[in-house]
This record gives sequence, C-alpha cells and structure tokens, in this order.
Amino acid sequence: DDTMPSILDWYVEEGTIFKGGSGSGVNLSRIRSAREPLSGGGTASGPVSFMRGADASAGTSKSGGKTRRAAQMVGLDGDHPDVLDFIWCKAREERKARALADAGFDVGIDGADAHSVQYQNANNSVRLDDAFMRAAVAGDDWDLIGVSDGATIDSLPARSLLQQLAQAAWECADPGVQFDTTINRWHTTPAAGRINASNPCSEYLHLDDSACNLASINLLAFDGPDGFDVQGFESAVQVLIGAQEILVGNADYPTEAIGENARRFRQLGLGYANLGALLMTRGLPYDSDEGRALAATITALMTGRAYATSARLAGRMGPFAGYSADEEGVLRVLGMHREAVADIDEELVDDHLLSAAQQSWDEACDQADQVGVRNAQVTVLAPTGTIGLLMDCDTTGIEPDLGLVKIKQLVGGGTMTIVNQSVAAALAALAYPDDEIDTIVAHLERHGSLLGAPHLAAEHLPVFACSMGEGAIAPLGHVAMMAAVQPFLSGGISKTVNLPEQTTVEEIEELIVDSWQMGIKALAIYRDNCKVAQPLRSGNGEDEESEHAAIAETPEPSLTVRYRLPR
Repeated sequence: DDTMPSILDWYVEEGTIFKGGSGSGVNLSRIRSAREPLSGGGTASGPVSFMRGADASAGTSKSGGKTRRAAQMVGLDGDHPDVLDFIWCKAREERKARALADAGFDVGIDGADAHSVQYQNANNSVRLDDAFMRAAVAGDDWDLIGVSDGATIDSLPARSLLQQLAQAAWECADPGVQFDTTINRWHTTPAAGRINASNPCSEYLHLDDSACNLASINLLAFDGPDGFDVQGFESAVQVLIGAQEILVGNADYPTEAIGENARRFRQLGLGYANLGALLMTRGLPYDSDEGRALAATITALMTGRAYATSARLAGRMGPFAGYSADEEGVLRVLGMHREAVADIDEELVDDHLLSAAQQSWDEACDQADQVGVRNAQVTVLAPTGTIGLLMDCDTTGIEPDLGLVKIKQLVGGGTMTIVNQSVAAALAALAYPDDEIDTIVAHLERHGSLLGAPHLAAEHLPVFACSMGEGAIAPLGHVAMMAAVQPFLSGGISKTVNLPEQTTVEEIEELIVDSWQMGIKALAIYRDNCKVAQPLRSGNGEDEESEHAAIAETPEPSLTVRYRLPR
C-alpha cells in the first residue's frame, strides 16, 4: 500500500521470507508515482526508488542462511506513471556494470564490487493486460494513470512502450512480462481477489499474501522400453498431492496473513523436471509437433490426476475453506482445462497416454461437481535448478538442455562442468549401433559439441538442439512449448526463452506479441552475453575452442563410488 508503514513492512516481511529459504513477489502499482504530489508538499519518491531499499536488503540476506541468493520478483502495472523508469532501471545498472568491469572492478557473480550495482537481486516484470496489447498491435495511444486520483498523467503510443520494454530486455534480460488478463482468466478464486503478482520465477500466481509448496517429478524415471508408465506416474502424482496437502496444515509460515491464506486455499505446486531429456531419449526434437504433443499430454495427465486426487480428499475432508464463495470459478477453470485436452492432436501421441489424460479430467470434473476440491491450485512448472541436480536430471523443469556441455559458475566461487548423460540413450532410440554411439559420445566429451561428430546423420541434429550454441532451438520453439502445456497447469511456467546474441530488439518485441496471442501467462527472455555476470554458459560454439581444449586436457579425476541405500 501507498504508506510508509506498509513499505517498511514489505522490507521486513521479505527479509523474514528469505531467512526461511523462500522467495517472494510483490506488485508495487499501489505506490504513487514520482510524478504525483504528497499531501504535505513535494512529490512522492515513486516505487523504483523504494526498490533500492528492498534490493539492498535482499542482497544481504542469503536464502535460508546458505550461499544461495535471496530471490524476489517485482512487478508494476503497464499503466503506472513510472513504468518507463521501471523498464529502464536494470538496463541503466547493467551499463554501469560494464563500465566498472572495463575499469578493472570485479563485478562478477560473487565479485567484491558487485554490490555497487543495484536491482540485481530481483527479477522485474511489467504486467500487461489485453487492452494494452491490443493498443500496441493497433498502434493506438496508451494512458498512464495516476495512483492517487485515477487521472491520466501522460499518454504515449502503446507501441513505443512495448519497444522500450523490448530494448531494455535486449540489453539486460529485464523486465519480463506477465499477461494480466490471461492470468486472471484462469483464476480459480476470483471472488477472493485478483492475482496481482507471482513468485520470483513466475510459476506461482495466486492471491496476495499466499504461499505454495512445490514438488517436482523426474519424468525420465517413468519412461522405458514399453513406453511411458502411466500407472506409475499417476500413482506418484497421487502420493505427492497427498503429501503436499499434509504439509500445508503442518507448515510454518513467515507471516500470519500468509499462513491464514495458505491454510484457507491450500495451494499446491506439483510439477516435473527432465522433460528435455525425456524428449531427447525418445529421439524427438524439443521444437517439434510430436514433442509438444507428448509434453501437453503428460502435463494434462499430471494436473487432471492431481485435481481428481484433490476432489477425493475433499470428499473425505471437505473442500478448501474458500471454496463455497468461489465454486463457480473453480468449476469454470476445471472445465477449461478439460476442454483443452480435446485440442491435443491424437495422431501425435500414444493412445494409452492420451486416454488416461482424458479419463483423469473426466474424473476430476465429475467429482469436483459433487464434492468440490481440497486445493485451489495443484500444479505449476518450477525451475528445479537445485533439486534437478539431486535427482540426476539432465534438464530442468520444462527446459531443453542449455548445452550438451555446460559450464556453471557457482556462488561462493568455482565452476562445475556438466555433460549431458542422455545423448547415448537418444542415439540408441534412433537405432545407431553401439560402436557408433561410443564414437559420437567420445566426440562430444572431447569437443563439447556434436557438430562434426562421425556417423551422426544431419537429420538427427534437431534431436540434440539446445538453448544455446550452434543449431540452437529457435526462440519461438521455446514459446510454442510453453503454449502447448499452459492450458494444463493451475499456475504458470518458470522458463527462460534463450536467445542468441545476435537477436534484434524487433525480434524480442515480436516474441512478446506472439506469446500473448498464444496464451501463455508470463514471458522471460535471456539474450546470450547480455549481462556481465552470466552464471551459466554453453560449452560449445565457435568461440569456445580454448575452453574445449581445457575440458579435453583435464586429467581423469579419481572417482568415489556411489552406493544407493536399500529402498
């Protein structure tokens, strides 16, 4: 709210959240702009000014007391008078970071001088509604509305605002966009309030002062020579939804308001990891109709079975406390999910898998009609960056691999080289003999790339396409995958649309419009090398020959043996 006590409470509550190991999101659109007067004279500071304090606080708070950075999302509505300052604040800081780096200062991820660069602990997103997007496409003007009195403070071409957003994102990857109308169209509890913000990675989108506990399933664990293990996957979904439901009532929350809403609406965030590896091991390109159909069907099955389980829990324990006031909203959105299953091309996916997805939604909607559901939300697609490593995943969340060989810069110092382990299985699925597989994998390990690998057919290169490097997945391929699975998720998708360094501002602008038209809820882009401190880079490409040599010449480490405990 637009008061100093509320703003200071924001700092305190975020610090408490970070201390517990979680991330936070906030929409600052209620804070009056720097172009509006104060009642006691002078003008307001504006939300961008107050963001400096929150950024400094987050920079001193390690998540859960560990080396992991605190994470925050800051949003601002597209009609706020300070929206252009918000759009450009991180780009200006990135220019400063480059100047400092050129002058010899250490502004890397853990650099001694990095703290002088502001706004680096948050992802920024502009909230754009359908009215703005239509105005931008049509070339109409757009009004910026004062917070204190609702009067128009300024007017500018909507396209100009969109172009500046794309330019800033081109320079430093911020801000992203969140499509407000789309988000609230899929909102299960509109009577309880609008969705105004998200968590730091944009996958959890629900009520103010609420929380969501996450869990993710390793998809590759359910794939085998006989196809996808539908029964095993459904069983895992049921067990995890039950476990997460138990956690809601037994967890501690950082504030009373968050605890009350979490227990009242019981939002869950089941998701998955290793989709990219699953597609690769099946010999399917990530950017293909077949790959998108498989991803959509698995996602539909996951959320359908999750809601069916939630309805069974409601039959035993009652629906969530806010259900009666929002029954219409819940049943409407469940019906939208169910209808979307019919849009999956049955020619592109296994009949057994698709029929299971359809049946799960029939059960979910039929049972919810009778007894409601125990949880206002059940699924999101989280980034799984840390837990993906613990689950031995080659790819995180919904992402394809960044590169078949990746160099990860670690907070606290050091780097880690990660080599994709799914290549051999993919080659086997494509019917390569064992001796050729060994030769191709050896080429990858030595050169950090499959380009020029002996025996590898050119038509199979798209199967191994990654987010970065030669033959990278096209930007629209990322968006198309998000659009394929979005209709089957309660929340959103944590995903970066990786762009090659030569991408233009105009292409980013077009990508934003395409994303809105394709129905995704939020878009985050990252143009390669747009930031001085880049935490993850591909280990392939023409400019990395010395790096490849370093990888190839590294002596074999002495390996410890990993023993798995009995079940």
